[in-house]
Amino acid sequence: MNTAYGLIGKKLGHSYSAPIHKALGNPDYSLVEIPPEGVDAFMREHNFKGINVTIPYKETVIPYLDEISDRAKKIGSVNTIVNRDGKLYGDNTDYYGFSHMAKSVGISFKDKKVIILGGGGTSLTAQAVTRDEGAREIVVISRKGENNYNNLYLHYDAEVIVNCTPVGMYPNIDDKLFDLEPFTKLQGVIDVIYNPSKTNILIDAKHRGVPYVNGLSMLVAQAKLAHELFFDTEVADSEIERIKNKLELEKLNIVFVGMPGSGKTTLSNIIAKELGRSVVDTDDMIVAKEGRTIPEIFADKGEGYFRDVEAECIKEACSYEKTVIATGGGAILREENRRNIMQNSIVIWLRSPIERLARKGRPLSSEDNGKMQKMLEYREPFYREVADIVTDVCTDPIATANEILKILRS
Repeated sequence: MNTAYGLIGKKLGHSYSAPIHKALGNPDYSLVEIPPEGVDAFMREHNFKGINVTIPYKETVIPYLDEISDRAKKIGSVNTIVNRDGKLYGDNTDYYGFSHMAKSVGISFKDKKVIILGGGGTSLTAQAVTRDEGAREIVVISRKGENNYNNLYLHYDAEVIVNCTPVGMYPNIDDKLFDLEPFTKLQGVIDVIYNPSKTNILIDAKHRGVPYVNGLSMLVAQAKLAHELFFDTEVADSEIERIKNKLELEKLNIVFVGMPGSGKTTLSNIIAKELGRSVVDTDDMIVAKEGRTIPEIFADKGEGYFRDVEAECIKEACSYEKTVIATGGGAILREENRRNIMQNSIVIWLRSPIERLARKGRPLSSEDNGKMQKMLEYREPFYREVADIVTDVCTDPIATANEILKILRS
């Protein structure tokens, strides 16, 4: 097996590594899936210039290496190997990636109590970084260890939580280890998962206004350092954020929320056309599913029934990829909808004054301005909770769309 540069692992179907390295300027980077029985031959032949290594081979490759960096020795695993004239040098760029990830959102470990969920290879990296960066106390939580989920109450004073388990990872996106509510001193939440973009623990952190970050910036940062090792070069740190943003724009859904009549359908169609994406309107999904208009559903079955059908359609729409989604004005009223909307999307709140809202054919928009204002005031905290971008709608939808595109592309 021959590859110039690439990633080796057992299962690589959902890896982002190839597009990241191509964005770094390495078009020869490829994904190489190797069964356990094939690792020995691959490493002995070492017909590569540089490779990254992912689970389950980060420890397996170590006996084949001629030299190992101090940070790789400290962690006990290798994720980057460079072939230097037939001699194999092993390093661990996850250390740098993890540190960068935390700093990118202002999470500091210095003098903090940190709990780390899970005891695998990524946990060892997190332990090394948090220790080196001055954590006051580090507690590793595992299912069967001395510190486990049954006595988690002993650590409700934790200031930073780091999830290094696969809980909440696609496709099991509804899973969550515990609620954050008892952690009254929390100052930061890190989840090394990046698919979905926001796991349930990160959604909880966002809801509480606690700084949070997923693992995508770690993945890009470690790739940047690996690229530097491969080519003995330097890459500006600003490339990490640029590539991360590029990946998010390419891979995540774009979801519009806002009051009825704020222009979600119009703008979703404009944005979808500009980005070359498919577009879905959850109200249209409801009409197709029920075979009747939304006013007819309200009149016949009531709002409760409508909200049940809406929740089913929102969950389905948000399971799509690279889609622009327009939601109904009340979609954010249910917590399950808010979580589904946030998990794998860039969420845009279209903020509009009451007097500009279109009202024709909208059952809850036929009220006078006073009642509509009260509706907006009730819903506004929910719109704000889910939003990644807040845009004030102007009278020209093209101008509003251009402003949104500018923000997305920047």
